Amino acid sequence: MKLSLCMIVKNEEDTLPRCLESVKGLFDEIVIVDTGSTDKTASVARAFTPHVFSFAWCNDFSAARNFSFSKATGDYLFWLDADDVLPPASREKFPMLRAMLERDTPDMVFLPYDSGFDEKGEPLMTFRRERVLRRCPLARWVGRVHECIVPFGRQCSFDLHIHHLSSPKPRGERNLNIYRKWEQEEPLSPRDLFYYGRELYYHRRYDEAAAKLKEMLASDGWYVNKIEAAKVLSACFEAQNQPEKALSALFQSFLYGEPRASVCCEIGRLFQGQKRLEDAVFWYKAALSCRDHSAEGDFELPATRSLTPFLGLVCCYDALGDRTRALEYHKRTEALFPEHPAVVHNRAYFAQTGCQHSD
Repeated sequence: MKLSLCMIVKNEEDTLPRCLESVKGLFDEIVIVDTGSTDKTASVARAFTPHVFSFAWCNDFSAARNFSFSKATGDYLFWLDADDVLPPASREKFPMLRAMLERDTPDMVFLPYDSGFDEKGEPLMTFRRERVLRRCPLARWVGRVHECIVPFGRQCSFDLHIHHLSSPKPRGERNLNIYRKWEQEEPLSPRDLFYYGRELYYHRRYDEAAAKLKEMLASDGWYVNKIEAAKVLSACFEAQNQPEKALSALFQSFLYGEPRASVCCEIGRLFQGQKRLEDAVFWYKAALSCRDHSAEGDFELPATRSLTPFLGLVCCYDALGDRTRALEYHKRTEALFPEHPAVVHNRAYFAQTGCQHSD
């Protein structure tokens, strides 16, 4: 069984060596497609593999990724970005992944993708991505931005983490400009409307973002994207100082699936900001009881099921004058996150107020 690594890169001379060193010796073939670098990216790539190709950039990430797949000869195709790495634990488990591919011959394998890391190196967010594909005509990328592969055949998950690290390369309005041109040429899918709306939100174009997100929510899009769209729509309204509409958008997310901890935390935070502290307490507690939905494809932060609601409950109970409960939740938070800056601050606060032990 032959396994090919496929990458598309542009001006990644600083990050590409880190990525390729992390996977050295793991793949039978490495295919790197340069989409127009003006730095030393191509020469860096050639130090690791002879299979380096050029591709004329056409504002379409799927076109570039499909070109990289077309140059691969492996039975299975594995993709990475230049700012991704395989951590040591994943390198150790890589032979197990290869053995699974040989034994079970799946068509698609989803791996956990970690991004945003705390001071201890623990990921702040983990979600699943299609990562290993059987080489066949169905293994094809779609979407000009935030591209994906439509699930096909026999699918499975495997516990081998990829770390998505930071890159110093500025993105500017590249993605936004691709979307603007794209929508003039053809209708966007519900998924693409979601990502377009999110891109507009990032660029503080709140009215435009809200319009795209509402259009997406009125479509037959995937329920996970709809939940995320409702969250971004809420953020648009909050940025425009429309708290009732912000809350309404969050409650709308319940139409599409079981409540997510991140949504409950946002509702709690908005109520807390309005001094509706009892309401905030209810929703922070609700967040603590929510299930982990990351296996469904959600972009969920584990902290929204623990750290965030605990800290919210500490603040709300303290503001309500209930120091006993505030200290109780501080102790629960401290047991899990003893060195978190907010926990350290609260520890000093309770010591200063002489309230250090719960009854």
